[in-house]
Amino acid sequence: MEISGTFIDEISHDIPHQNWGKKEWDADFFHMKKMGIDTLILIRSGYRKFLTYPSDYLIKAGCYPPRQDLIGLFLELAQKHQMKLFLGTYDSGKYWDTGDMNYELEVNLRVIEEIQQKYGDHPNFSGWYLSQEISRKTKGAIEVISSLGAQCKAVSEGLPVLISPWIDGRKAVNSTTAETYKEASISLKEHESEWNEIFDGIKSGIDIVAFQDGQVALSELQEYLYLNKQLADKYNLTSWTNAESFDRDMPIKFFPIKFEKLLLKLEAAKKAGIEKAITFEFSHFMSPQSAYRQAGHLYNRYLEHFKDEHP
Repeated sequence: MEISGTFIDEISHDIPHQNWGKKEWDADFFHMKKMGIDTLILIRSGYRKFLTYPSDYLIKAGCYPPRQDLIGLFLELAQKHQMKLFLGTYDSGKYWDTGDMNYELEVNLRVIEEIQQKYGDHPNFSGWYLSQEISRKTKGAIEVISSLGAQCKAVSEGLPVLISPWIDGRKAVNSTTAETYKEASISLKEHESEWNEIFDGIKSGIDIVAFQDGQVALSELQEYLYLNKQLADKYNLTSWTNAESFDRDMPIKFFPIKFEKLLLKLEAAKKAGIEKAITFEFSHFMSPQSAYRQAGHLYNRYLEHFKDEHP
């Protein structure tokens, strides 16, 4: 299984900003295309006070006016390089502070409508990504995800809606600490029970689910991928995998992953019958022009393995 999609994380949260302009982004889209990527997912249209587009609504609410319209730029480059672009919703940060998602519903109903008005006619606007990452029984998650998904579909005449939840495994630790694992984690049985309930509540609002694959040990991943695929099939959802291209096994967060680890995860997804592999995320962790030198080496190893191309 090859990676054919990637997130774009421009409003960086816990990885460094690369300060790219149009020239650098154009080059990165070229590198993505060469690797076989055909689908891009803007991970969020804004984070706290920083925005990827000039949102009248969010600027009035206190967000900073952006220096450039990145959604417009990404749509332009997606058209040039013949890629699909999924646009992400807004992340106020309040959920991360309080654990309550209810505010995200109020603000994003307006943001979704505004994004559709500004960019809905662009031919490469191909879907939505709900940036509200959930796991287990997050307070208000079912109502918020189902309502936001329904709003996305209603305003865009049914464009697909993607989510990328996380598994509360041993490696699901706070990114601000040096810890790489925790003692208590969800069991496979608990994961099945809780996500059966969540999918039943949100199935009408989403179309695609791409679980993050880095929070469980490699030795456990196959079982979780099989289960995730079975649950998605039960609720008629398309099953992708978010094959993380950064390493969760190091105390320094985050560096590009070792190629063998990425390959093992992709092989596990193929065995589980997953339909598409996307990654978080190409520009920082796989791009030849990333701030991390290791990323370019990972790109070269990937091309050698999958494309028989040698640097």
